[in-house]
Amino acid sequence: MSSRLANAFPADRAALVCFVTAGDPDAAATPAILDALVEGGADVIELGMPFTDPMADGPAIQAANLRSLAAGTKTADILAIATGFRQRHPNVPVVLMGYANPMTRRGPEWFADACAQAGVDGVICVDIPVEEDAALGPALRAKGIAPIRLATPTTDAARLPAVLEGAGGFLYYVSVAGITGKQQAVQASIEEAVARIKASTDLPIAVGFGVRTPEQAAAIGRVADGVVVGSAIVEIVSQHGADAAGPVRDYVRTLADAIATARQTATA
Repeated sequence: MSSRLANAFPADRAALVCFVTAGDPDAAATPAILDALVEGGADVIELGMPFTDPMADGPAIQAANLRSLAAGTKTADILAIATGFRQRHPNVPVVLMGYANPMTRRGPEWFADACAQAGVDGVICVDIPVEEDAALGPALRAKGIAPIRLATPTTDAARLPAVLEGAGGFLYYVSVAGITGKQQAVQASIEEAVARIKASTDLPIAVGFGVRTPEQAAAIGRVADGVVVGSAIVEIVSQHGADAAGPVRDYVRTLADAIATARQTATA
């Protein structure tokens, strides 16, 4: 499974990692939205597991969580969405992103096994710190599923080795000390952080939080291995509901096109 993630980060450009909330606006609409991400040029799909208290997320994704939960989305629905996506797109990696409660309440082994059966490649659990890796990490690794860790502007040289220990897939660099979607980091700070982290790991570094425009995506794509876009896509889903697939595809295409030529532009 993790080989799909390894293959998703090409040598000549950054990968485009796209996030949507599973079950938003409802579980029936999500498959078409996921297909639209792929058609638009997404290299990695990050599928959010709706949760009642998404502490790392800003208003757009909070609202998406509430819409999904109000529509009745359950963990079983999310796994079914992932399973269907894997059948339609055998080579595109899927990462589940969410919080500890839905992932651990039935036991980490149950969750890891369910992810493996659904064809999930990696898991981002926002609120399990590295000190508590035993709560989920060993079960995921035993099934070949990458525990994808987060690093932030406050992750210093003393803590970074602990963040990287047992990590897999890619490292998600959260470029701002805040919640999703509300602000974007200064480009110079991103470049410094990526260089610093790359000195400590061979994992690809994907940068997110606050990326909205093709220009922002291209700037990050010149220095990072991946660009993560979430809130801007979720807002399109909010605006268009069950008809969001077309607008999502068109928006993602603008990002993918910008990233595709970013490094050529930088060296021209």
